[in-house]
Amino acid sequence: MSAAIAPRPSDAILARLMTLHPKIIDLTLDRIQRLLDTLGNPERRLPPVVHISGTNGKGSTLAMIRAGLEGQGLSVHAYTSPHLVRFHERIRLSGALIDEQSLSAILDECAAANAGAPITYFEITTAAAILAMARTPADFTLLEVGLGGLFDATNVIDTPALSVITPISADHQQYLGDSLAEIAVSKAGIVKAGVPAVVGPQPDDALTVIERRAARLSAPLQVHGQHWQVAREFGRLVFQDETGLMDLPLPALTGAHQLTNAGMAVAALRSLGHADGADAAMRNVRWPARLQRLTAGRLPALAPGAEIWLDGGHNPAAGDSLAHTMAGLPARPLYLVCGMLNTKDIAGYLRPLAGVAVSLAAVSIPGETATLSAADTAAAATAAGLNASAAPTVAAALAGIAAHSPGARILICGSLYLAGHVLHVNGQGGPT
Repeated sequence: MSAAIAPRPSDAILARLMTLHPKIIDLTLDRIQRLLDTLGNPERRLPPVVHISGTNGKGSTLAMIRAGLEGQGLSVHAYTSPHLVRFHERIRLSGALIDEQSLSAILDECAAANAGAPITYFEITTAAAILAMARTPADFTLLEVGLGGLFDATNVIDTPALSVITPISADHQQYLGDSLAEIAVSKAGIVKAGVPAVVGPQPDDALTVIERRAARLSAPLQVHGQHWQVAREFGRLVFQDETGLMDLPLPALTGAHQLTNAGMAVAALRSLGHADGADAAMRNVRWPARLQRLTAGRLPALAPGAEIWLDGGHNPAAGDSLAHTMAGLPARPLYLVCGMLNTKDIAGYLRPLAGVAVSLAAVSIPGETATLSAADTAAAATAAGLNASAAPTVAAALAGIAAHSPGARILICGSLYLAGHVLHVNGQGGPT
């Protein structure tokens, strides 16, 4: 069912870069700063930077900010991770995904400058993205944190134009700490001296950490619930802050949680002096695999009449949001097709969904060494209160659901890596 992706020169280079450090994640800024120094410090020549950290909603918020700025006729760089189908999705130069020739050249240049020294894959590819963006004219640069914030490879910008912190919840505890306060210390590490920061809804412990750092650095905050509010009223989005009220269309992304992301994006646009882009931010935003409805391609053909959704969320807060959104849709029986990594809190993710789903078909994620087996995912789902069984592939799971429940609602979920595999199998190439 899955068509092979033709190898590209950048694939071989990326595979080589994976071997430069024994760990996939090793949080420190020393290695990337050394490489950026060798490259002539391109991080100091970027267009004004909006730096975004948090647990959930980073990518969607970034996508809305980008849509808003571009709606004002501005050119925007964007750096996001992970990618869904191909690495090029991570680097957007002045609105367009980096092309293969440019990507291969910039990766080779960074590899040569690194000269075989230990450096993680994310660090050296982040350096490549920064170098490419520094060499391409644009009005703004949007940087999404990869993991954490304080010691994330993107945190090499001394004075961004704006920091944004999306809601903080439990995720990556093995790297960031077990408590929300510890996690918040890392996430708030992007707050810089004198630089304004937009802050989404936060647990009290996390907000306290953010406010303390901001006070110490004299960084003005725009905090949800204190300085701005967002709500859905009569099928519209209403945003209000100390400047006034804005009546906007609902965001084009599905889910009640997208209202919060939209509020952060509007607050960011106002802070940047581009509030007039808020309407375009709502109407024009596109962000695949975030409650994306699959209506065409190979997979919907396996379950004619079914309603198929795809989402890459993978932590307890994402599970809560998904359950809330699915429960609010017009009535249809909900079936889950789920694959997860073994580093995630699968019980915490699935518990909220157990209350709204009929059953779960568990799959492993092809090509991912950290995937949970289908059997282990099914066992964890059963323990979380779901009627669960293992399936060999997503396609087989869809066909099985369609055979006994025509017209079902099917949510493929649990991992962005699974979502990328699904888009590829479905014949889609990810973002363009």
